[in-house]
Amino acid sequence: MTAEELWERSGLTGTWEAWAFSDAPDKLARLVLQGIKTATCSAYDLYETDNEPLPQAGDYSIILNADEEAVCIIKTLKVYVTDFDHVSEEHAYKEGEGDRSLEYWRQVHADFLTEELASVNRTFDGSTKVVCEEFEVVFQ
Repeated sequence: MTAEELWERSGLTGTWEAWAFSDAPDKLARLVLQGIKTATCSAYDLYETDNEPLPQAGDYSIILNADEEAVCIIKTLKVYVTDFDHVSEEHAYKEGEGDRSLEYWRQVHADFLTEELASVNRTFDGSTKVVCEEFEVVFQ
């Protein structure tokens, strides 16, 4: 199903953006559907580089799988920016990946953010700003 078709079926109103998790889109979309993954993060510098606005509470997103098929609609509940080294255990747990520990989260996301930032000629370290989002599934 396309993002447009899912949005129409939902009966929701407003604007939305469709996207897939850039790392393991199918696996992460499944975690969202299972209610395990209720948060995500991204590099703040990428918003700045692409001149894109930060996500906002109340935003709708249609999560896509690796084949760009619509999986579900989420609503952003909370957005905040913090240093990588200050991401909390609670946020790591809400991301729902691996053993859900902060140690696992830091290991996986340090690698991911290093690669993402290198694509725009930026470097990663513990003071790198990350945009943390919390969300809920509102339609599937």
